[in-house]
Amino acid sequence: MNDTEDQVDEPPKKKSKLPLILGLVLALAGGGGGFYAVSSGLILGGGSTEDHTHEQEDLEVKDMPDVAFVPIEPLVISIGGTDVSHLRFRAQLEVRSTYREEVEKLMPRVVDVLNSYLRAVAVEDLSNNSALVRLRAQMLRRVQVVTGGDRVNDLLIMEFVLN
Repeated sequence: MNDTEDQVDEPPKKKSKLPLILGLVLALAGGGGGFYAVSSGLILGGGSTEDHTHEQEDLEVKDMPDVAFVPIEPLVISIGGTDVSHLRFRAQLEVRSTYREEVEKLMPRVVDVLNSYLRAVAVEDLSNNSALVRLRAQMLRRVQVVTGGDRVNDLLIMEFVLN
C-alpha cells in the first residue's frame, strides 16, 4: 500500500456546528429586539397607546369646520373636434359659511369659467388616469380667481361622465 491510499481511507473531519448555532442565536436576538423596538415605538413612530387615546379625545372634542356647500348647476359640454363627445359635469364648491351668499352671487361667472375651460379640454387629455386630479386643480384655481382670495376652499366633483 501507498501513503496516498492511507490518506484516502481516513474519514473527513466534521465541521464545527458552532457558527450555525451562533448565527441562529443572533438571528433570534435580533428579531426579538426588532419586535420590541417597533412595538414600543422606538422605531417607525409607533408610539404608545396612551398617545393614541389622547389623539382620539382631541378629535372628538373639536367641532366640525364651519363650511357650506354651494352647488354648481349641472353642465353638459361638447368636447372634441370631428368626433364629438359630451361631458356631463356636476360639482359643488366648499366655502366658509360667511362667504356662501357672496359665492352664490358670483355663480354665473363660475359657470362661465368652468364651461370655457372644459370646452377647451381635448378628449385625449381625459383618457389619462390622473386627468381628473389635474382638471380639478385647474378648475379650482380658476374658480378661486373669479371669487377672489380664499372664499372657495375646494371644488368637489359630484359627476364627471364622458359619453
